[in-house]
Parts: sequence; structure tokens; C-alpha cells
Amino acid sequence: MNYSCTKELLNDLDRHGHLVRIKDEVDPNLEMAEIQRRVYAADGPAIFFENVKGSFFPAASNIFGTLDRARFIFRNTLSKIQRLIELNADPFQFFKSPHKYITLPATLWHMLPKKVSSGPVFQHTTTIDQLPGIKCWPDDGGPFILLPQVFSEDPVRPGIIRSNLGMYRIQLTGNEYLTNKEIGLHYQIRRDIGGHHAAAIKQNQPLRVSIFVGGPPSHAFAAVMPLPEGMPEVTFAGGLAGRRFRYMKKNGFTLSTDADFCITGTVIAGETKPEGPFGDHLGYYSLAHPFPVIHVDKVYHRANAVWPFTVVGRPPQEDTVFGQLIHEITGPMVPKSIPGVEAIHAVDAAGVHPLLLAIGRERYVPYDLRKPRELLKISNAILGFGACALAKYLFITAYEDNPRLDIHHIKDYFQHVLERVDWRTDLHFQTESTIDTLDYSGTGLNEGSKIVIAAAGPVKRQLMTSVPESLTLPDEFSHPAMAMPGVLVIEAKPFSDMNTAEAEIKILTQYLNALDKRETLPLVVLADDAGFTAKTLNNFLWTTFTRSNPSHDIYGVNSFIKFKHWGCEGPLIIDARLKPHHAPPLIENPKITSRVDELGKKGGALHGII
Repeated sequence: MNYSCTKELLNDLDRHGHLVRIKDEVDPNLEMAEIQRRVYAADGPAIFFENVKGSFFPAASNIFGTLDRARFIFRNTLSKIQRLIELNADPFQFFKSPHKYITLPATLWHMLPKKVSSGPVFQHTTTIDQLPGIKCWPDDGGPFILLPQVFSEDPVRPGIIRSNLGMYRIQLTGNEYLTNKEIGLHYQIRRDIGGHHAAAIKQNQPLRVSIFVGGPPSHAFAAVMPLPEGMPEVTFAGGLAGRRFRYMKKNGFTLSTDADFCITGTVIAGETKPEGPFGDHLGYYSLAHPFPVIHVDKVYHRANAVWPFTVVGRPPQEDTVFGQLIHEITGPMVPKSIPGVEAIHAVDAAGVHPLLLAIGRERYVPYDLRKPRELLKISNAILGFGACALAKYLFITAYEDNPRLDIHHIKDYFQHVLERVDWRTDLHFQTESTIDTLDYSGTGLNEGSKIVIAAAGPVKRQLMTSVPESLTLPDEFSHPAMAMPGVLVIEAKPFSDMNTAEAEIKILTQYLNALDKRETLPLVVLADDAGFTAKTLNNFLWTTFTRSNPSHDIYGVNSFIKFKHWGCEGPLIIDARLKPHHAPPLIENPKITSRVDELGKKGGALHGII
């Protein structure tokens, strides 16, 4: 089915048993977000909140809560988009199976934006304070739009074909914003809207921004889709919707006429106000920082408007499904985009950007003793490829060593790397670099370091599988636990400062150096809570890679610097304790949790779901 608005989508989900309705009044202050998290965690249905406290508008969440439901929503168009991308990756596929691409002309037609003279979004107007003001985490700076489609055009070369549609968070109230007149615009480093904003600042002119909420579900998905540079998201939105992106111009603004809501406004060159805090997808708060302000012009909405939203936090959350669907769609393009790459996986459980896993071809010297050579070339290409540039840790290994290795089987991948890595030669640092705006493990906002760990060749070691009885530790360290073969987590006392940490870890390296069969233990992680970190794979990934900055937090037994290259004999040590400069992790409000518990009891709207 090709949807033109959120209500059509919800009705279809309801008919097919993919929707639960909550008729009771629900508070947008923390309660709706807690319901969303609980239902998502239970693989539950989409949620329709019919009665939102303080707002005339109903709301919906968990629309994309499972991969199967996302496929169902796009059941008429997903395969057509996949064929288009397959053909782009390998045009000769057309001659092999031309019948597969018989729908291609229709898909290309739907990708052409359609300018119209009116549309449903213009039926009514409202004000910011009448919208569902959803606040997700206790220390958030206010309510946010949580599935925004933020539209902007290049001020130098305006037009829909050179537009950007991105999912940049919007703070509706709080901080210093003037109610109904100002809202906050947060965009992270390396975002396309930043180019439009920079051009507007250079010309000393306002940047016109339109924020669409709702409409065809493909529009929200297009806003997070990593498209080739120069391809506007509105074209992908139309192709995936099976319905051309309809827009019109009004008072100098571009509006999506199918949207449920549309907020128009201008960003004044050089003007900022504090935005945040906000509980973000790394599982921590992004703190308050100066970001651009949108001066609100109008708030439009259609007659049957529904406010769709999601919730982010420590992964997995609903945005995990976006990542899974993006991988399904774009998988064939990876080898074409970066020659030599077989697969890339941005690990959701580690907050996406902190950890990348990759498999590449190692073909430089096929007859010699194999070690990473081409993999290093490929790793530089990966770190220059789109959002991959925000990665902190990039593990890359050779396809030839195990063609059956599945990059999404993370434990198997780590075992493969740890069996082969040579810490004396296979570590490659980039210091004084850029990292994700939301990652506070670095040296400042957007600032941190990167490391490439490239491993190729035959197995060098068998991996330790249990804590050795002979292990002794200094007084500052305790509770050793195995996270997986070859990875030992050790609990350390709370981090105080770098000098103290270096002194403590220097002593620890002496103990590890004396360990029997230490060559079977390639990796040691220091954590505030070893039991929690080692309990599950997701806990290990989240703790290790969101709480460490490679240049500052990596140590090693018998480490050395030789001709500017840092290495060690091993084990490698990652200090993944919380540091004073880190942002605080997200914690639910227990009173709200108890209130949502009641909905899961017999007679409650979520009985049998949570």
C-alpha cells in the first residue's frame, strides 16, 4: 500500500494486527517515551496514543519497531528500490535479467518531485505549545521533535533538486527559547544542512528551514538514509513511497503538502542559544551547547494529523531498525563505493559511530607472508566515506582468511581478529581528529582520536576462555571476568585523573606480564563494573567503545614507540571507565516506570505486550 499520511499508515497497521491503541490520557512528560521503550523491547506493535495530555493531537510511535514491520510498511516498493540500487552497483545485471527491472521506469518516475499548488497540510494552523511536547529522559532540556524531517535548500543554488532532508533534532521549548517564537536546531558535525547554513552565513542572509512531521513513512526514512552526495533525499522518499514527493512554495518556504505537520522558520546568521541536554543514541546525555535558533513563521497541519515520534537511548532502540533496513537496501553499493571492501558494519550496540567492523581484500602481495597492506589503504578510504568519518575504532580483517566470516556475527568476528592481530604492528592511530558530536569520550566537542586495528594472515594464538587461576591483580583492580574468548574485563576503582590512571595501569601491566600463557589473552578492558560489562555482548560493546578515547585510553604490556609507531607485546588494555568529562548515562525515572508497569497488568492497555 502507498500511504499519503500517518493516519492511512496506522489504519493499515491496525487492519493487519500491527497496532495497539491507548485510549487513556497519557503524559508526554516521560510517560509516553517509557511506554515506547518498553513496547519496543518486547517486540511489540506500533502504538497509537489517542489522548495526549495537553495537546489536541494524537500521537504514534514504534511504527518501525521491528524489521518485519518496516518491510511490511514498504512491501510494495522495497524490492523495487533494491533493484534500482543493484543496477546502480552493477549495470550489467540488466542484460543478465532484464525482466527483473521491468518496474524501473515507474520507480524513476516516482522519484521526480512534484510541484503542486495546494495540499492537505494547509488545512489548519496551530502553535508550537499545542503540539505533543514529548520529553524522553528526566534531564532533557525540554520536549523535542523526535522524527523530524528538516528541509533546507542551498542558498547559492536554490531548488528542490539541490535540497537536503535530514533528521536533525528540534527542541520545542525550554532553555532560553521564546515560546511559540523560537525553537532549537541541533545538527551534528558533517551534516549536509551545515553546508547550507555556512553558505547563508557567508552571504549574511537568513536560512529558510521547513520541518515536516509525518506524511508518508518513506519521508522519515529518507531523512536518515545515507545517500550519495548530490542526490536529494526527496527523490528517494518518492521512490520508496511509490508516490512522488509533493511540495509547494509559500512565503519563500518549501512545504511537503503530504506532511501531517509543517513548521516553517528562519535561522539568522550567527545567532545561537543553548540547546539540550538530550538523551541520545549513545546511551548518554548530549549536554547543552550553543546551536542555531529557528525563528518560527507558521505551524501548519492537516485535518487528520497524527504526531509520529520515536525514542532514542542506549541501543538497541527503534532507530536500530532504520540501520538494519538501510543495510538491506545499500549492501550492494558498498563494494562499488570503496574498492576492495567486502562489508562494513557500524555496530549499533556500541552507539553506531564509535565502532566500525570491516572486511576487505588483501591482494597486494599474494605470494608473500601475508600481513595488512591493502587493508590499510582501504581503512583510510573507509574513514573518509560519509558518516564513517566519525568512527573511533575501525577493526578490519582480510576476506581471504575466512570467506565465510559474517560481519554481523560480532563474537565470531572478534575471535577471528583476536586470533590474528599483532599488537606490535597492527595498531594505527589518528590523534587530534574529529569524532561524533554526541560522543563525550574525546578531548572536546567533536574532538577525539581514532584507531585502525588491521589484522590479516594465519592464526597466531588460541584464545583464553576462562579466568586463569594464576591471575593476581594489584589492590586497585578486582573481579576479573571473561567477556568472550580472549577478552578479560577487570574492575577498577573509579577514574580520578590521567596521571593516576597511567600510574595504576603501569603497575597492572607488570602483573599481566607475569601471567602464564598471557599470549592467549590479547585484550583486557578496565571497567567500573566488570560483572555488568562481561555479562552480555551488548554490555561489552557499549561500555568499551563509548567510554574510551583511543589516544588517551589505550595501554599495553611492554609498550614501545619505534619510529613514531606505538605498539605493545600484549595484552592490549582499554580503559573504559567513566571519566569526569564524560556525559552522564541515561537512567529512567522509577516513578514513571512503575506507572507504565500498571498498563501491563490485566485490564491495562498493554496487558500481554509488556
